[in-house]
Amino acid sequence: MREHEQAFREQGANLAAIGLGDANYARLFREDTGIAFPLLIDEQRQAYRAAGLRNANLLHLLRSENKAARERARSGGHRQHKVGQNPFQLGGSFVFGPGDVDRYVHVSGTFGDNAPLEDLLAVLQ
Repeated sequence: MREHEQAFREQGANLAAIGLGDANYARLFREDTGIAFPLLIDEQRQAYRAAGLRNANLLHLLRSENKAARERARSGGHRQHKVGQNPFQLGGSFVFGPGDVDRYVHVSGTFGDNAPLEDLLAVLQ
């Protein structure tokens, strides 16, 4: 998302990320990735549970779409960051509008299952 933050701002949106680690983990992650947008901490996974985000298991590591996602990330110059407190917690992507409107919801089904950037930007137009 860091590489595309300006595209979101041009659509009038702000970015934020939620992570599972503690303040030190968040600081290291911010330094490592260079993100400038807010990075919130959810050590108790309350936001993850409220959003209905799932957990993976060891078998997810063998799934073909996970392998393809790792290859895409590697070819794009991305690398695995330090593993957090719950490496099996899957994520999601959300676009919220004014008035508590959910404009877009993507719940990850496995590792590397991220919402397409085009979809996230399209709901802002």
